[in-house]
Amino acid sequence: MTHPAVRLREETAYIAYHFHWSYADIVSMPHGERRAWVREIARINTAHTEGR
Repeated sequence: MTHPAVRLREETAYIAYHFHWSYADIVSMPHGERRAWVREIARINTAHTEGR
């Protein structure tokens, strides 16, 4: 299992990189909401890669 601080950093970097949201906005989200945004970004990236 990934250490929570490492996971938070990974999620924050991923969302900030793609959506350019601030660190404060991202870390203030509940974990479930942050994970939902990570999944949505991954879905968008997959659709883009597959040309949809």
